[in-house]
Amino acid sequence: MVQRISLAHGEGGELTHHLIQDVFIQLFGHSEQTQLDSAVLAFPSQTIAVTTDSFVVNPLFFPGGNIGRLAVTGTVNDLAVSGAIPLFMTAGFIIEEGFPLNDLKKIVKSMAAEALKAGVKIVAGDTKVVEKGSADGLFINTAGIGEIRDHRLKSEEIREGDCVIINGTIGDHGISILSARQELGLLTDVKSDCTSLNQLIHELMKEIDGIRIMRDPTRGGLATTLVELCEDFHFTVELDEIAVPIRKDVRGACDILGFDPLYLANEGKVVIIVDENQKQKVLTILKNHENGQNACVIGQVTSCQNQGGKLLLKTPIGTTRRLHRLAGMILPRIC
Repeated sequence: MVQRISLAHGEGGELTHHLIQDVFIQLFGHSEQTQLDSAVLAFPSQTIAVTTDSFVVNPLFFPGGNIGRLAVTGTVNDLAVSGAIPLFMTAGFIIEEGFPLNDLKKIVKSMAAEALKAGVKIVAGDTKVVEKGSADGLFINTAGIGEIRDHRLKSEEIREGDCVIINGTIGDHGISILSARQELGLLTDVKSDCTSLNQLIHELMKEIDGIRIMRDPTRGGLATTLVELCEDFHFTVELDEIAVPIRKDVRGACDILGFDPLYLANEGKVVIIVDENQKQKVLTILKNHENGQNACVIGQVTSCQNQGGKLLLKTPIGTTRRLHRLAGMILPRIC
């Protein structure tokens, strides 16, 4: 018989106690934190980074991951691209009445495994159960805390000639989610690139002194991420369309469905703007890591100004056009 979550699991009584003890505490492994209403943490540094995120991906399980793994990697990567060493996470679960308990255990187990891999402790959490029909299975909210030991990002030093580098192919997560939904009969072997990048980024930060800024191109994809950087920090980037790495099956799916891979979500990619003199060293470090073997230079900063900033795309036929933020919606509930 399949065990399912009931409203009583969210009432704070005996069933809530057993849910927390038998699922979250057992799999996350932090029983020492259960006697207090908050986790008490020690920081060797006085400079910390804090982020928060919510995950509502549909479906909950997809090729290459699930909502639990995504919750950890998304939080870890937001801290890492800010130059922080991710240390702690919290996790809040909003569970729909009737949700299979075994599926919840699979999700929590994958969160624990990814957190262990990333070297992050999940130190606090919360569980709420809502009536059937009030949520789509499971939503997860997280907060992440990291330590900034040596702030080496230098966005104020962005200069003309700086290189734009990405650590691998784009659009994998978006196509993976779409194929898992089976709404359009799309058959593909593409797996989500969902993974924690903090160890790779930490190695870059330790070895490279010329990194200007980093971002993870999640919702809105590579194009939206770069447009935001250009506008926020007042510089212009020319992106080389031919240089952008895209898997053949991702490109094929986009051609069939009319999607632009530049705007598809990614969950295991980092965009790095770096001093042109450091680009080869960055590429060497990336390519020697399992999450950077397809790394390449995809563009260049062409100008810096006090106001404005834009993203230009150099096409295969030699023309140039301006790219803007994602307009409208390609895939809802992508993360």
